[in-house]
Amino acid sequence: MKILMVNKFFYQRGGSEAYMLNLSELLKKQGHQVIEFSMQDEKNEPSQYSQYFVANIDFAKREGILKDIKKALQAIFSFEAQAKLEQLIIKEKPDIAHLHNFSFQLTPSVIIALKKHKIPIIWTLHDYKLICPNFRLFTKGKVCERCKKHKYYNGFFYKCLNDSWAMSLVAMLEMYWHKFFLKSYDKVDLFISPSRFLAQKIKDWGINPNKIKQVYNFIDYQKMNQEIELGKGLLYFGRLTPEKGIMTLVKAMAKLPEMQLKIIGDGPQKNEIKNFIRDKRLKNIELIGHQKSQQLYEYVKRARVVIVPSVWYENNPIAILEAFALAKPVIGSNLGGIPELIEEGKTGFLFQANDHEDLISVIKKIYYNEKLLREIALNCQNLIKSKFTKEKHLEQIEKIYQIIKVNASVF
Repeated sequence: MKILMVNKFFYQRGGSEAYMLNLSELLKKQGHQVIEFSMQDEKNEPSQYSQYFVANIDFAKREGILKDIKKALQAIFSFEAQAKLEQLIIKEKPDIAHLHNFSFQLTPSVIIALKKHKIPIIWTLHDYKLICPNFRLFTKGKVCERCKKHKYYNGFFYKCLNDSWAMSLVAMLEMYWHKFFLKSYDKVDLFISPSRFLAQKIKDWGINPNKIKQVYNFIDYQKMNQEIELGKGLLYFGRLTPEKGIMTLVKAMAKLPEMQLKIIGDGPQKNEIKNFIRDKRLKNIELIGHQKSQQLYEYVKRARVVIVPSVWYENNPIAILEAFALAKPVIGSNLGGIPELIEEGKTGFLFQANDHEDLISVIKKIYYNEKLLREIALNCQNLIKSKFTKEKHLEQIEKIYQIIKVNASVF
């Protein structure tokens, strides 16, 4: 089968890119032809279809009023993405399209192009873009659902996108334009939700339940060293952004001087974290920066417990699956899809989101109980092998592809 894989980034930038690239590799090994469509970037993985990728666009960079206005209009509807995707469709004639993250850099113009050529569309929802102007249902440091019932103007009034009036205005206009004028999202044949939480949330916001299929992410645990090591210290790995709740974790560490924390990752909150460590004179936190997969896995193996302190509605975090595959218990906040993965006392523990005192209590409860940690480590690996394997995921995805190819309206 010819599968058109659409994502705005074509390198390991975050969980959605990791999923998209790993799925593409699985499909190719299964004999499918994967046709990539993305944006040009010097960090991109190799692709024989890169000549069709759209030009790189950096919305954070200020380039003068006229260029910035042009970029704002491109963020709402990209004629370049529509034209280049149509060229690729005409040349390769894909059977189906599998969308991932495409807003702003590619825009829903890709949906218009696909429907023009009668290509069935599947969209895996890695965040809340379908219903939320800033993707996260998170504003001003808190979970936010003000835009429910199509009240997207709240995204502008609360400066929900990067605390910017201009960017929030663009995000608001983009939502109204594609939701009501072009009805772009109505043209998607099936939405795949990686968590029960996200599936229920978009149903609550008015998305047709018959067009939603819940399929968990997967992890290729066979690539990892599966030996159970107890390890030492605490570990966070992921993006350094406010919604990830890292400040909750570092505040907890200020009261746990006897324990060590390693933070792996990069992002806009890095300086705030560094300043907090400096101001509090903390000696038990090490900022390591971004690490590639195999290096990251070595750090995970050497840790005792992984912390996922998110203060937004996480979907189906790949980080938790990676930790489980490496036999590491996870302490996670009780938000979004995290409780679907962490069974209390079996694969880890939950704490009250944004409550560093509760996090301290849970860390103390689990950290020195070696017998419990070893039991949890085994449970984590067994869960991955029974529920989150690449084989199980591929079987589900291929079944969806076959049904959608034959009859896009079946769901």
